[in-house]
This record gives sequence, structure tokens and C-alpha cells, in this order.
Amino acid sequence: MSKIDPAAAMSALLDGFLSKLYTDFNVAFPCKVVKFDPVKMIASVQPLIRTGSDQPAMIQAVPGLGYRLKPKDGGSEQEYLPVYKPGDVVYVVVADREIRNGLAGAVAAPDTARQHDSNDAVIVGIFPASFS
Repeated sequence: MSKIDPAAAMSALLDGFLSKLYTDFNVAFPCKVVKFDPVKMIASVQPLIRTGSDQPAMIQAVPGLGYRLKPKDGGSEQEYLPVYKPGDVVYVVVADREIRNGLAGAVAAPDTARQHDSNDAVIVGIFPASFS
């Protein structure tokens, strides 16, 4: 009769649990732009890092950050809106909580309890290799 080591069994259980948790925990990753709507300023992106055996799912309606900049010499303020082209490799950051209600500019509670979900992704920039 073989004895099962309880510590080894607990360690294996925790390793499996943590592995699954970290696979489902999104923070930031590179993606390829599949399409971009310049009116709504949202993109459909394909994550480029595989964390499981399946192809990562495309993420729809990802907003890109705009910028308001003022030259150091005191010139006038300029607004810059995002423009993405299919094939651009971008860096996507995933918010800690649902962001939809906060996009209106007022403090608001989220509608869901989701955390680090790719539905709350935002494009923060384009990798230089995508520039021609």
C-alpha cells in the first residue's frame, strides 16, 4: 500500500490553482490591430502572447488614448487623437476594474464585479517597429 504525501498533494493543488489564476489575470500585453474605427476611435486587436494551447481571443472595441500636449517653449496646446492601421503592434493595458462607467468623467460604481478583464483594455501606444 502506498502512502500519499499530504504536503506534496497540497503543493500540487496550489500550483494548479495559481497557474490557472495567473493565466486568467490580465495586466498588459502586445496586440496586433485588426481593424480601427476612426470615428469612434476604437480598435479590434489580436493578442500576440499565447497563454494556453488555444489561440488568444480577439478583443473588440478597445479605445486608444489621446493626448493633449503643450510645447515646452510655451506654444499653444495641441490635441492628438489615436490613429491605428491594421497590422500595427500596440501595447494594451487592462484596467483593474470595469472602466465603462468611469469614461464619462464622473465617479461611478462599476456595473460588474469583473477584474483585470480584457473587456476593459486600453491601447496606450504603438511599438516603434510598426512605424514606416
